[in-house]
Amino acid sequence: MNEFALIQQLTRSAPANSTVVLGPGDDCAVLDLGLPDRWVLFKTDAVVEGVHFLRATPPPAVGHKALGRCLSDMAAMGGAPSSAVITVALPPDLPESWALGLYEGIRRLAERFGLAIVGGETSSSPGGIFVSVAMLGTVAPGRCARRTGSQPGDSLWVTGELGGSIEGHHLDFEPRVGEALWLTEHFMPRAMIDLSDGLAGDLRHLVGAEGRGAELLAEAIPVSRAARRRARDTAGAPAPLAAALADGEDFELLFAQPPRRAVALIDAWKKRFPTTRLSCIGRITAEPGLRLRRRGKIEPLVLHGYEHFA
Repeated sequence: MNEFALIQQLTRSAPANSTVVLGPGDDCAVLDLGLPDRWVLFKTDAVVEGVHFLRATPPPAVGHKALGRCLSDMAAMGGAPSSAVITVALPPDLPESWALGLYEGIRRLAERFGLAIVGGETSSSPGGIFVSVAMLGTVAPGRCARRTGSQPGDSLWVTGELGGSIEGHHLDFEPRVGEALWLTEHFMPRAMIDLSDGLAGDLRHLVGAEGRGAELLAEAIPVSRAARRRARDTAGAPAPLAAALADGEDFELLFAQPPRRAVALIDAWKKRFPTTRLSCIGRITAEPGLRLRRRGKIEPLVLHGYEHFA
């Protein structure tokens, strides 16, 4: 199976009703439930043992990751998270302390973002551990960021640093909720997505729906120290740039802005978020496809991000 082709097949005939503003295809569903000047964001995500974490992973870190993934998707839409329910399926031989540790990690992160945990479901699992989070949030209609909307010539921006998340970042990342709320208030992005499957993969979602392309400047991509260490110390590992493009689970924001805003954005960002890096890494093009400019030469970007079932 191909993950994204399967999603298209599953959602092609998905039922809808009058509450649906935006259905499958973005980071969250957008619903109009009659709230004054607010839309409701609805998101679900899951982490699975052996895919997203190992049995030896500390339970609070698993809880942080499970909740943080949904928070990151809320951020990508410019939303304010409100509440969540948690579903867990656990092997019968797992000690109770593991489940308590899981919820401790969930509780800590939820409290930091003012998020209420309002229920859920527990089940036994004949195999590994499974944790699913369903989350609600709200957004003002004029500040709802989407994957679509970028224009040729728009500059591409990314928060933080990329690559090497397997070294630990994928378990303790900071969901960029505050940064996204500030962006949508002061510098509303033309399009935005969070980087869960890698820059090379998620950028395709940002441009592909509208038949556009992008050109990335290799020297501008913020490669993390972990990516540089991993490429240097592990035999057969990808080069640092390749890690930054394809590793995935960075959970940073990627967004498009009109180029005329660049100087004002950089200046305001440094004052508001002095410890969080912001980098302009390329531009949207009218020509479809992704390209990489490196040492003055332009070449097709053949790397892809992470795909389930691949």
